Amino acid sequence: MTAVTVRTRSGPRDLRWLQVVAPLAVGVIVLGAWQFLVSVVGVSEYLLPSPASIAEQFVAFFPSIVSAMGITGLNALIGLVGGSLIGVLLAALASRWSPIDGMTAPVVASLAVIPIVALAPVLNTMFGADSQFSRQFIAGLASFVPVFLNTLRGFRQTRAVHRDLMTAYAASSGQVLRTVTLPTARPFIFTGIRIASSLAVISALVAEYFGGPRGGLGGLISTSAASSAYARAWAYVVASIVLGLLFYVATLALERLATRHGSPS
Repeated sequence: MTAVTVRTRSGPRDLRWLQVVAPLAVGVIVLGAWQFLVSVVGVSEYLLPSPASIAEQFVAFFPSIVSAMGITGLNALIGLVGGSLIGVLLAALASRWSPIDGMTAPVVASLAVIPIVALAPVLNTMFGADSQFSRQFIAGLASFVPVFLNTLRGFRQTRAVHRDLMTAYAASSGQVLRTVTLPTARPFIFTGIRIASSLAVISALVAEYFGGPRGGLGGLISTSAASSAYARAWAYVVASIVLGLLFYVATLALERLATRHGSPS
């Protein structure tokens, strides 16, 4: 007798479905267990509001949530764009001239360890309580570091033989950057921007805890918690998570779009 072995292979479509279904299933299980702890086990909503209570507050305060997401999202977006542009530009200069690389290394290392909780009150005092610039600056600072480090690493991936070949063809520095250096560094640049997108949202949220104009998600979370409206505070936390995911998905879509247009047909 011969044994016949049947092998099943998962196609790309099956894998895509698995990538969608698996996180949803985990989310449903976590929410179910959460609701069970509050409703059946008896965990006090003072300590842990139930998902049903959070959803109720989310619907009740939806206009306020949307407005707060717009304020925090705009601050994070301005910081992300500004920090990313400065990071890419400075990385390009550092990769080309070693003195600039030597000067920027300790500065970037120092910026990476600056605590937001210490910087936010200082900037709020400097730029005034009615200015959003301090939040945007903090988001830009948080975005700059990962974009700079990843971009610099990407620029250094270019092989010397490719640069020598472009030099042999009398290519200008701009042509080398456009045709060799940037295409090589592009995956690293977008990796840095994806990391920075989440950091920009988190930094803008944290900066809103320490004074300045009201109306952002961070300020509303703090205000709701201070007034013992914990379910409402959690509703704003959920909105913060959604905002962070939107930023991440947007940067991922931008990367795929740039990769598609940049790849040879």
